[in-house]
Amino acid sequence: MPRPNTTQRNRGEPLDVEVSPREELVLLALYSKELYGLQIPQAMSEASGGKRKFQIGSLYPTLHSLEKKGLIESRWGDEGRDERGGARRRYYKLTGSGVATLEAIQSFRENLIAWQPV
Repeated sequence: MPRPNTTQRNRGEPLDVEVSPREELVLLALYSKELYGLQIPQAMSEASGGKRKFQIGSLYPTLHSLEKKGLIESRWGDEGRDERGGARRRYYKLTGSGVATLEAIQSFRENLIAWQPV
């Protein structure tokens, strides 16, 4: 997995927190990019050729949980209602610890796949 530009993010340490499969998908969608909420299920759908759907009803509780765990952070967008005609967007990105935690999960998966009994 390529690393995001670490000059833009402080490199953190992996956090010892439980990450659900749904949360892991959100972390993967946010890896090395900042997205507003509704772009996350769009990214999952497009990346899977429409086979994976992420229910909007579970999106914001998942984002809130990840933010509470310190794995992502959010900010309000600068665009106003006049520019787009809708509500302001909230943008999400991984924290340094979010990047490190996701990479630790990916490393564990790779090690488990490669593991051979002695």
